[in-house]
Amino acid sequence: MNRRQAVLATFLLFAVVPPGWGADRAVDWDRLTPEEQQALKPLANKWAQLPPERRERLLRGAARWQAMTPEERQAARQRFREWQQLPPEERQRIRQQFQSFRQLPPQEQERIRQKFRWFQHLPAERRQKLREKWQAMSPEERRELRSRWRSMSPEARRNFLSGGRPGAMTGK
Repeated sequence: MNRRQAVLATFLLFAVVPPGWGADRAVDWDRLTPEEQQALKPLANKWAQLPPERRERLLRGAARWQAMTPEERQAARQRFREWQQLPPEERQRIRQQFQSFRQLPPQEQERIRQKFRWFQHLPAERRQKLREKWQAMSPEERRELRSRWRSMSPEARRNFLSGGRPGAMTGK
């Protein structure tokens, strides 16, 4: 693994491992496997100063990286390149949204994940139309839509999303 891959692996570790996992175990550098040491090489000089919970997060991430297929690693590298190209303000906004998400109750997190999976399974052109309609709405129209959505039955929601209602997602 080259230095760039190691840095990418390290970044991914921070993004995917929950804080506090395994906080009761501190792992010394010398006790790491050669594969773990290779993946975490950029941190070798700082390892002893890292808090135990951070070491554990890094180890979990290294294990995830090692378990990835070449295609998954390539996709992760691509996402990392895209992340690096974002303006600092956008990265900060995303970090804040992620922290807000992590503070939600587990049931709410799962509900959001299900909605995201549903959206991802829509045809690309339908997703694009929904994005465009959402982006064209004012903040007030978005609030109103969220309020209406929460009060709808599942059947009414399906009808709404299929375009069965005039003005669906236009706020008009």
